[in-house]
Amino acid sequence: MRTFLKSWIPQCLWILRSPSRTFHGINRLLTSQLVSHYESICQGKKEIPEYFNFASDVLDKWTQLEKDGRKPANPAFWWVNGKGEEVKWSFEEFGSLSKKTANVLSEACGLQRGDRIVAILPRVPEWWLLNVACIRAGIVFFPGTSQLTAKDILYRLQASKAKCIVTNDTLAPAVESVLSGSKFLKSKLIVGQGSREGWLNFKELLAGASADHICVQTRSQDPMIVYFTSGTTGFPKMVLHSHCSYGIGFATTGRRWLDLTPSDVMWNTSDTGWAKSAYGSVFSPWICGACVFIHDLPQFQPEIIGETLSKYPITTFCTAPTGFRMLVQHDMSRYKFLKLKHCVTGGEALNPEVFSQWKTQTGVDIHEGYGQSETDNPEKTAATLCGDFYLTGDRGVMDEEGYIWFVGRADDIINSAGYRIGPFEVESALIEHPAVVEAAVVSSPDPVRGEVVKAFIILAPAYESHDQKKLAVELQQHVKKVTAPYKYPRKVEFVKELPKTVTGKIQRNVLRGKEWAKV
Repeated sequence: MRTFLKSWIPQCLWILRSPSRTFHGINRLLTSQLVSHYESICQGKKEIPEYFNFASDVLDKWTQLEKDGRKPANPAFWWVNGKGEEVKWSFEEFGSLSKKTANVLSEACGLQRGDRIVAILPRVPEWWLLNVACIRAGIVFFPGTSQLTAKDILYRLQASKAKCIVTNDTLAPAVESVLSGSKFLKSKLIVGQGSREGWLNFKELLAGASADHICVQTRSQDPMIVYFTSGTTGFPKMVLHSHCSYGIGFATTGRRWLDLTPSDVMWNTSDTGWAKSAYGSVFSPWICGACVFIHDLPQFQPEIIGETLSKYPITTFCTAPTGFRMLVQHDMSRYKFLKLKHCVTGGEALNPEVFSQWKTQTGVDIHEGYGQSETDNPEKTAATLCGDFYLTGDRGVMDEEGYIWFVGRADDIINSAGYRIGPFEVESALIEHPAVVEAAVVSSPDPVRGEVVKAFIILAPAYESHDQKKLAVELQQHVKKVTAPYKYPRKVEFVKELPKTVTGKIQRNVLRGKEWAKV
């Protein structure tokens, strides 16, 4: 059975490991109103507003402030690719283009309010236009990472019942290979330079679209965006977020954690398929009127990060703990960051020595955020409450001063370099190979990624005499082809048996405990 989870306000819990800076004399009226409204809702002093739409109630308000000269002249959106191409849009320009995009979706693609669209794109400007256009038109947005395989895409199309899919030239063949399995799909939109038979070309349609568009009036609790998230059992679950859960809920994140003002330029390196891209590169910065900076960054390369932070007036930088580990190894003291003043990370615990090295090399602190999305499910939320306490279910340690430091999740989810990986997905992929009789997948400690996927495998008799090193590589490549490549087991161990309960359930916790006992 597919699970469809919901999330209202508050969207998630945030705990900071560093104090935020104070706020100085920029016009913050709009942000203050949203933060005040959010905090009043949390305190039970106000109800969630009946109607809310991020495009009309936030972005269009910044457009008006921009026209009135009451906002710094930073662009709303700034995209570069390191090859000389650059896109800069003011709030007014972005607003006009997002309205055109909304018309493309409604007219050329035939989508109506409440319909669903799957978007599988890398960090290209069109992803941001589609995101906001869907909000304007009341269309539910389903983002996906560009690392998805044909099998992953088919599952998402079937589970979401999407009527439209948007992707680029690279992924279009994978989509076409599974189209027969999706009975709901009505239109295909491609983001690219050339034409492709059977596909609508986004750039061509955008060029001819009208900028006249009336934003739909959405209720606060109407569905807005859905992410597929890995679970400990079964395939990825759909997690639904409403118009207010992100549009209002991340007001406090933008102001209290990211510490953004309209004069800031925020760069978040997250992949477009992850929720961090939505709240770190859309909602939190734009609620605060800050500039969203994006580098297309096909691969995480420390030298490109350093050069970009030096070349552009980026004030706020966010990347995964793995990114910071790689950056300090690269020695960031060789670069001069004239504007950088606030760095943040989250998703997994960051090693104390990395905090120290980053501060030594750059002079800037890292502010670590800790969030949970369990408030996506009413039953799970109720189970986490114990009097006045919220039980996270995660691991932590208390230091001599009484501070609690987050260590990691207590369940079977593997958090590798910020990627959440469910063991069931990897085990299912492994079992498809004829060499594998049974498999158990757990997290294993790693100095760079924090933890990685490790597979314990029982071989079929016909494969027991095979070269195990070659077989391990073959299985790794097999998983990369069957599911998203980031899920493949970086460690493989062949065993004769797996620990199980009396009912036959694999005890992943036993295997995981042995791995982490080696640290």
